[in-house]
Amino acid sequence: MKGNELVILDRRHLVERILCSRDDLLLVTGLGAPTWDVAALGDNLNNFYLWGGMGGAVPTALGLALAQSKRRVLVLTGDGEMLMGIGSLATVAVQKPKNLVIGVIDNQRYGETGMQRSATAFGVDIASIARGAGFETATNVTTYGELDSVIPQIYNSQGPLLFNFKVTVSDHPMILPEKNGLELKHRFRAHILNAKKKIGG
Repeated sequence: MKGNELVILDRRHLVERILCSRDDLLLVTGLGAPTWDVAALGDNLNNFYLWGGMGGAVPTALGLALAQSKRRVLVLTGDGEMLMGIGSLATVAVQKPKNLVIGVIDNQRYGETGMQRSATAFGVDIASIARGAGFETATNVTTYGELDSVIPQIYNSQGPLLFNFKVTVSDHPMILPEKNGLELKHRFRAHILNAKKKIGG
């Protein structure tokens, strides 16, 4: 798809619909809008927010999925960050974590540096790149009907999966969670280890 003329999905509404029944899903968010949109739903100890390290969201989620193989892991990141770390898709495809889902929120813009058009605005297809790397399931999602059909896959289908959500360019208010990286790491680790003890893992 080239251009935004056929896009109707609103990114914050999209995130809300995906996470409305999240249960104990572990969630990694990429820098910028994905973090703000998740934070707008309220903080959750199963959230790990990345404030920096552009391109690091998918590798972080991959490590988490491999370390916590009994837990479902979702990473929500933007098209700019995914393009920065595009090589990580090859690593995910080789590792084949069954519990990992990648959601790319693709507004075809670099939102953190001035809303310049990203490569996806010129026809670069992240889902096709993922399939070329070896993902069996990697697709673009452009309508709410398509979104409703992929949400059950996010929670139940064998990974790795990639869904590239084409969203409109929007200006939602920033909702900022905790910004201290050390604090985020410690609380996330403590919460996961405590949960593991409770279930006898």
